[in-house]
Amino acid sequence: MQNILDLFRLDQKVALVTGAATGLGAAIAEALAQAGATVAVHGNRRVATETAEAIGEKAAAFQADLSSPTGAEELFAKVKDKFGRIDILINNAGTIIRHPAAEYPIEDWQTVLQVNLTSVFQLSQLAGRDMMARNAPGKIVNIASLLSFQGGIRVPAYAASKGGVAQLTKSLANEWAVKGIQVNAIAPGYISTTNTEPLQADETRNRQILERIPAARWGQPIDIAGAALYLSSAASDYVTGTVITVDGGWMGR
Repeated sequence: MQNILDLFRLDQKVALVTGAATGLGAAIAEALAQAGATVAVHGNRRVATETAEAIGEKAAAFQADLSSPTGAEELFAKVKDKFGRIDILINNAGTIIRHPAAEYPIEDWQTVLQVNLTSVFQLSQLAGRDMMARNAPGKIVNIASLLSFQGGIRVPAYAASKGGVAQLTKSLANEWAVKGIQVNAIAPGYISTTNTEPLQADETRNRQILERIPAARWGQPIDIAGAALYLSSAASDYVTGTVITVDGGWMGR
């Protein structure tokens, strides 16, 4: 009888985690490495060197600007040149720019859509093509958001991009499942990271958030890392086209 824990092992797998310098990306990269994967950790302005050093010899740091139309292709080429292939792609890198919708600059709109949605498609396309050319199974995990379902305020580009990530996930899953490539997404709730420190420090906003979360606490990066490991492993081979909310119950409230 097969040990169920063996299905979560990632030995001999190569994973690319974008936006892995800190926060969710770093936690996901470390979790995949602990499960046996060799991990390419990506950063842009914040280089992911510290994450690679924390993981050790089974990791390497790569830098690329995903806000550039050529950034995804450059990143994929660097990782493939170093490791030969990508078996697991975690599209975690993202950005958010806030303005009232009526005043939202088109330049900021284009930047957010490029990083959060277009680069996700570009990297998924590159990884998917390579997996199919090798006739190899693969895993693609996109980081969506609660704003894949909700509209938010003053973040029209972010909401549009994350709604797009959810739909892109389903579209790719429909085409590639027959090839042995599962494409899924995780929609994190309110997670305690450096990006959310201002919200946590705002006494009123922090209280309002916690009152809405049935679990009555902020999530931790490890909460997302566990879901990412599941979706990256053989344990989820019959799961595809799904957006998993990891939100302490926020969406069910």
